[in-house]
Amino acid sequence: MGKKSIHRKVLILVIVFFGEILISLSDKAITMNTEKASSELAVSRKLDNQVSSYQSVRKAEGEINSFMEKWDITGASVAVMKENRLIYAKGFGSASRSSFEQVEPKHLFRVASVSKLITSVAVMKLVEEGKLSLETKVFGSDGILDNPKFLDIKDERVQNITIYHLLTHSAGWSKASGDPVFMPYTIKEQMNVDLPVDLETTIQYTLKHKTLDFDPGSQSSYSNFGYSVLGKVIEKITGLGYENYVITRILNPLNIYDMHLGTTSQQIKFPNEVNYYTNSPFKKVYSALRENKIVLRQYGGNNFEVLGPAGAWVASPAELLKFLAHIDGNPQKSDILDQQTIKKMVHSESGLHPIGWLRASEQGDWVRTGTLTGTAALLKKDSNGFSWVMLLNTSNKMRHDFTDNMDSVMTDFVNRVDHWPEYDLFNYSAPSPLFAY
Repeated sequence: MGKKSIHRKVLILVIVFFGEILISLSDKAITMNTEKASSELAVSRKLDNQVSSYQSVRKAEGEINSFMEKWDITGASVAVMKENRLIYAKGFGSASRSSFEQVEPKHLFRVASVSKLITSVAVMKLVEEGKLSLETKVFGSDGILDNPKFLDIKDERVQNITIYHLLTHSAGWSKASGDPVFMPYTIKEQMNVDLPVDLETTIQYTLKHKTLDFDPGSQSSYSNFGYSVLGKVIEKITGLGYENYVITRILNPLNIYDMHLGTTSQQIKFPNEVNYYTNSPFKKVYSALRENKIVLRQYGGNNFEVLGPAGAWVASPAELLKFLAHIDGNPQKSDILDQQTIKKMVHSESGLHPIGWLRASEQGDWVRTGTLTGTAALLKKDSNGFSWVMLLNTSNKMRHDFTDNMDSVMTDFVNRVDHWPEYDLFNYSAPSPLFAY
């Protein structure tokens, strides 16, 4: 073979090699730019605190400021909706204690168990589409999750667990015997694996080593693990990753573009996500990700990859209210679920928990709360026609009981405003700087 032929082949290989690199980089750039462009479309990104700084709310905002001072809250974000119109969205305090960055409507917060409402809507959508049934069995050779890894089952009653049982916290697992999503060291030892423990291993451990505390469907006992399992069900049915399915098939069609699964680490978070703090005396724990490493409880105490569908979403109040506007049965905005499905979700059957919601009254008061170290979240649809969200980046030792205090201050805040605007901030467009005056 001549030298010219060799040189030509080498040149072609070099061109192909670098061409593939360029194409790869180009694809990544396109993906990144698309993601950025999508998040910029979020209603929360178009708003700032000035938009909701009108005269009629200023005195009422004293309720929120006093609440934050009383409980030493670093930062909070609040949004209010009336008849499916976003009428208020504002941040209070700091997104970070070190930078003193002001909280704005664009900031993302961990929403903890409010994530269960998102997961339940995704499941119920699949039920409506006929891809799933509430009576479908989950485990065993006849279940959806018939993966050989999940067939080593200690308690035969597990094979009676249905989708409905997982949605209503009635599958049979009790908090009294420990929630597997918060037991990484036990699972590590029993399953002879290294940290971090993933969700598949957590499911394997639970099926192989734990017995049910009650017969499926006989009562409810709050279970994060059950909702984490629902994430695996969604993946099996759709062939998509849990987060991918929820974002592309549930959130984006509702023009919700800046809600995501959060991360455990402080170093890997979204640019517009707040930092998290706790006023509890129990601030440090052993890491759920690395053995024998002591970490701040809010940054490593829980494995968000395992918690995922049960408690790992981050969001802004404005986009959470947009989500609520499409699942609340009100006629002003079209719902993503049928009326019958929405009623099914808020109907408490035989003393069981409602689907996705924490509480739902016949009068129309629907509540979903969430707490983790470093955050507290409240989403409420009130029977008076108002709905609201309050998210905090600071937790305290009261944990779940603290959300009742949040509900009280938000009720007082809404009731103290004697005049709310008629516009809808969901349709707000920020003025162009070129024409600002």
